[in-house]
Amino acid sequence: MRNLPSLYCLCLVVLLTFITPRPVLAQKYWDKLAARPATLGLEQGTLNLEAGDMQLKLVISSQTVAALSPKAVANFDFTPSDRLNVRHSDGLYHLGDINLTLRTQGKDWQKYSSATKRAPVKVLKSSGKVLAAADLSPTLAADIPLQVKRFWEMKDGELVLRFELKNNSKSDVEIGGLGIPMIFNNILEGKSLDETHAQNVFYDPYIGMDAGYLQVTRLSGLAPSLLVLPDGDTPFEAYNPLLDDPTPRSIVFEGFYEWMVYSKAPAEQEWTGAEQWNTPRSAVLKPGEVRNFGLKLVVAGPVKTLESKLAQQQRPVAVSVPGYVLPQDVDAKLFLKYDEKVKHIAVYPQDALTITAAENTKNNWKTYQVKGNSWGRARLTVTYDDGLVQTISYKVIKPESQVIADYGNFSTTKQWFDEPDPIFKRSPSVITYDDEKKAQVRQDNRAWIAGLSDEGGAGSWLGALMKQLVVPNAIEVAKLKRFADSTMFGRIQLSEGPNKYGVKKSLFYYAPDSLPKGTYDENLNFKTWSAWPTKEANSLGRSYNYPHVAAAHWVMYRLARNYKGLVDAASWKTYLTHAAETSLAMSRLAPHYAQYGQMEGTVFLLILKDLKSEGMTTLADKLEADMKKRALHWRSLGYPFGSEMPWDSTGQEEVYVWSAYFGFDDKAEVTLNAILAYVPVVPHWAYNGNARRYWDFLYGGKLQRVERMIHHYGSALNAIPVLEEYRKNPDDFYLLRAGYAGLMGSISNITQEGFAPAAFHAFPSTLRNDGISGDYGSGFFGYAVNTGTYIIRHKEFGWLSFGGNLQQAGQLVKVKPLTAARNAVFIAEAGLWINLDAGNIDEISYHLKTGEVRVKLAPANQFTGTAVLKYAQTADNSLQASYEIANFERTTQGNYKIPLQRDGITEVVLQRKKN
Repeated sequence: MRNLPSLYCLCLVVLLTFITPRPVLAQKYWDKLAARPATLGLEQGTLNLEAGDMQLKLVISSQTVAALSPKAVANFDFTPSDRLNVRHSDGLYHLGDINLTLRTQGKDWQKYSSATKRAPVKVLKSSGKVLAAADLSPTLAADIPLQVKRFWEMKDGELVLRFELKNNSKSDVEIGGLGIPMIFNNILEGKSLDETHAQNVFYDPYIGMDAGYLQVTRLSGLAPSLLVLPDGDTPFEAYNPLLDDPTPRSIVFEGFYEWMVYSKAPAEQEWTGAEQWNTPRSAVLKPGEVRNFGLKLVVAGPVKTLESKLAQQQRPVAVSVPGYVLPQDVDAKLFLKYDEKVKHIAVYPQDALTITAAENTKNNWKTYQVKGNSWGRARLTVTYDDGLVQTISYKVIKPESQVIADYGNFSTTKQWFDEPDPIFKRSPSVITYDDEKKAQVRQDNRAWIAGLSDEGGAGSWLGALMKQLVVPNAIEVAKLKRFADSTMFGRIQLSEGPNKYGVKKSLFYYAPDSLPKGTYDENLNFKTWSAWPTKEANSLGRSYNYPHVAAAHWVMYRLARNYKGLVDAASWKTYLTHAAETSLAMSRLAPHYAQYGQMEGTVFLLILKDLKSEGMTTLADKLEADMKKRALHWRSLGYPFGSEMPWDSTGQEEVYVWSAYFGFDDKAEVTLNAILAYVPVVPHWAYNGNARRYWDFLYGGKLQRVERMIHHYGSALNAIPVLEEYRKNPDDFYLLRAGYAGLMGSISNITQEGFAPAAFHAFPSTLRNDGISGDYGSGFFGYAVNTGTYIIRHKEFGWLSFGGNLQQAGQLVKVKPLTAARNAVFIAEAGLWINLDAGNIDEISYHLKTGEVRVKLAPANQFTGTAVLKYAQTADNSLQASYEIANFERTTQGNYKIPLQRDGITEVVLQRKKN
C-alpha cells in the first residue's frame, strides 16, 4: 500500500536526535538508505537539456529529473541532486514520477506508481518542442488499465511536465487519485546554515484548483524562485504528503508532497472523516479516451515578485484585505485579477460568507465586499467565463475582542490548576489542557508538557498572562498574580541563592524510585529520554525557558504601572527588575543556547526600553551591553538562525529586532529575506502568513509526527519583524499582507469555547486542531505585543484598513479599530505609529489635506482612569511631517497621560508641526 506512514520509526528518528550525537544517528539512517539495491539506472548516465531559463538533467533510464538548475545562479539546483546517489532505489520519488489510483466498474481502488518498482522506461521519439518522451508502462504494474506517457517539453519558453493517459481497456476507468510528486531540495541533512541558505529550498502550496500553484523559494529568500503552475486541465485539488518515501524524515527533512489533481479515492479511504480543502473529485476515461495533465515550471524572482509573475503567466491573482482570517465584524475586500470575467461565485458552507460585487479598480481588478457570517472554515469558488475554477479558503472567527475574551476565560478556568500538588508543586497555575479529553494534562512522558516549562509546558500560562496585556480582566489577573508570585517566581524560577533568576526545565519529573507508589500513571510509557529525571528537570541551562518568565514579569510590571487596582501599583519596579534580571540570567546561566536568537526574544528589547523610560539606568546599561554582545556575534555569521535544531524558524524574530536596534541593517535585511522565504502569501487562510514549522507536534502536540504545522507559534513571532519592517517602509504592501497574515493566523485556531491548540494539522488525513494546548502561548506573545490597526492608501485599491472598518467622507478618513486591544494604529501615509499602554481607541481620523489626526479615546472604566499614549514616526516619507500634541504634556517617560471622561469620549489631536 502506498502512503502508509510508519509513525513509530518516524518519531524514533526525530526523538533519538536528542540522546544520540546527530551526525552519528543521521549517518546510520542515510547509510541504510544508500545500501538499498540501486534500481534507478544511474549507471546508464544522464541527459543534459536546455530548458529556457533552466538546465534540465534527466536520468536516462527513468527520464526523471536528476537536476533542475536555473542558469542565473551557479551551483544551485531546485531538486535534491546532491542525494541522487543515495536516493536511487525503489520507492523513492523523483520529479517526473506519477501516482494513480484507478478502478473499473465493480472493482476496488488499485494504486499504481512509477516509483514503486523501477524499470527502464520505453523511450519515445522526441522532436521540436518535446525535449524527451517516454512510455512509463515498464515501470508501472502490468495490470494497469491505462497507458501512461510522459513528456518534457517547452511551451512559450517555459518547461512543461506533461502526462498523457489513455484508456487501453474495454471498460470505463475511473481515476480517483492522480498525484504528481513535487520533489525539490528541502533535505537539510548534514549541512551548515550557510550551506542550507545557499543550496536548499522550501515550497508552499496554494491549493486553489485551476488557479492553484506551488511556490518554491530558496532559504535565503533571494532570487530565483520557482513557480509550478497548471498547464491545461490540471487543478490543484489536494496536497498530499508522500509518507511512503523512505528518505528519513526528521527535524532536517519535512518530507515530500504530491500535487493531487483528483483525490476522491484517498478521501474515501485514508482521509475518511476529514473535511478537505476542495471537494474530492474523480474522472472517468472511456475506452480509447486520452487525457493530458501538465505542470509548467517557471523561473521567477524573489518572493515579493511571485504575484507579478503569475499575472505575466496569465494566472489568476487574488488579494484579500485584511487577509483570509476574517473576524465577523470586519468589512473585508477581495480583489481578483484575471483577464476573463467572473461567471459565478459560490460559497461553502452556504451563507458562511456574504460576497457583494463592487466597482472595479482603475486597472480592472474585480472588487468584492466580503463579510464573515458563520464561524469556521469557508470556501469561495470563483468560476470564470473560460471555465477556470478558483477556490479561496477563509477562516471566519468571532470578533477579535470575543476571541480573546474566550481565550482568557478558558485558560483561567478550564486550564486553571489549583489543588494540592505536594510532590511537583505546580499549584496554582495554568496547565496544559487536552481538549479531546476535556481534561487537564497533569502527567505526560514528555516532562515539560506537565511541568510548566519549555514552550510545551509554559505555553499555557504564558498565553494567559499575555492576554492581560491585550485586555486585562480583574478576575483573571488575580489568579495569574498568585501564579506569578509563587509557582513561577520561587518554583519554576529560583528566587534566591547564587543562581537566583535561573529557570528550571520542568517542575514535573520522573523519579519512581524515590516517590510513593502510584505517583505516576501506569498507562504512560516513561521509559523514554523525554521523561526527565530530577537532575535534568532542575537544569537551568536551557535559554529558551527564560523569555517566557521574563515576559510574565514584564506583563505584571505593565499592569502595575498603567492600571489602577489590578496589581499593587508600588510593585511595578520589582516586576521590571525581575524581568531585567531574568534576561541577564539567561546569558549567565544558559550561555550555550543564549548565543542563538530566542523565541519571544523581542521581550528583552521591550524590557530595555521600559528600563530606560523609567530611568533605571544601571540595569538598562547592563542589559543593553549583554544583548549587544549577542547581536555582534550574530553579525559575524552569514545566517545566524541556529538553535537547538539544525535549522529553525525561531531565532529570526530576535535576531532581526536587535540587529535593527543596534543599526546592523545588513543583518536585519538578511534576516527579513530569510523570514519571507518561509512565510508565504497565498489565498488560503491556513498557509497565508504561516511561518514554516514541521517538528513541534513531537514536542508540544498530542498527535506526534513530522508534519507541516498550520499557524504554530512561528506565525505570530515572525510577524513581529515583518510588520516592524513594514512600518519603516509603508509603501511595501507585501510586507503588510505577510505580517498581518501571521498575526491573525496566531488566533485563527482558537475554538468557539476558547481553547487554543498547539497548531492545526495539515495532512489531508486530519485537517483539524491538535488535541492539546502545548506551546501555543509563544505565538500569542507575538499577537499581544504586535496587534494593531493599519490604515493605508493603496495606489490600486484605494483606502484600506487592516484591523478596523474604514469610511471616507471627502477629505476625512475615519477608522473604527476592531482589534481586541484597540490600542495601536499605524497611519501609513503619515508614517505615524500610535500606541496606548492603557486605554482604548474608539475611533481615529486622518485629514487628507492637513494631515491632522484625531484620536477618540473610549470612556474611563474601573481600572483605567487615565490613558497612556505615545507615538513615533517610523518612516521617512516625503508626504509626512513631524507631529505634535498641543493640548497635553509629555511625561518624563515619553508618554502622554490623558485623563479620560467617565461617560464620554476624550479626543486627542495630533497636528503637523509648522516650519
